[in-house]
Amino acid sequence: MTQTSPETAHGEAPTGTGMLPTDDAALSEASAPQRSDPPKRPRAARRIPTSDSVLEGAVERAREAILEGAAEARVGRHVSAVIEGERLVTHRFEAFVPGYGGWQWYATVARVARSKEVTICEVGLLPSDAALLAPEWLPWSERVRPEDSQEDDAPSADDAPSADAAPSADAASSAGRPGDDAPTDNADPVADTAGAGIDEAADTRSDGAEDPDAE
Repeated sequence: MTQTSPETAHGEAPTGTGMLPTDDAALSEASAPQRSDPPKRPRAARRIPTSDSVLEGAVERAREAILEGAAEARVGRHVSAVIEGERLVTHRFEAFVPGYGGWQWYATVARVARSKEVTICEVGLLPSDAALLAPEWLPWSERVRPEDSQEDDAPSADDAPSADAAPSADAASSAGRPGDDAPTDNADPVADTAGAGIDEAADTRSDGAEDPDAE
């Protein structure tokens, strides 16, 4: 006969063997408020200095770098010094190069932090606001004109053969080809005549007649 404990009779769950124990740690974690890490602040961008006296004063150093690849007559006066970044300055000079109207020489210089030694980064030509530039490139489909796509199938007046036209090569070859009546041998008439004259002279000498003019 099964005995019922007073706790079971009143509807309370027994704590004995046969029942799953409760996980106090899991319940405490679920009931505890969730902690969230504070959002990370974005790193502030490094401020670019407004001036760099060491690099801005390296005008002659920049000119020397340009003269290593250009003639002195093609390098004009110093135009500007523009700060491109932290410890990075670009010097510009007038350029007298045929075909590059309005272009300028440039030399980009840099230095290491807490150093006054100037290093050349790049040298070349750059267009100015008044530079002569090539027109903007357009694809072939936009450059083609309506008259370029039309096909002219009708023969023009220049294509018609004229009456005074010279005979073709086939006609000239057929005109010069010997007919059936012409001799087929390739004997040279001049050579034959000369041979006949030699034979007559030999016959005359054989008769014994002396020609006083023969000598």
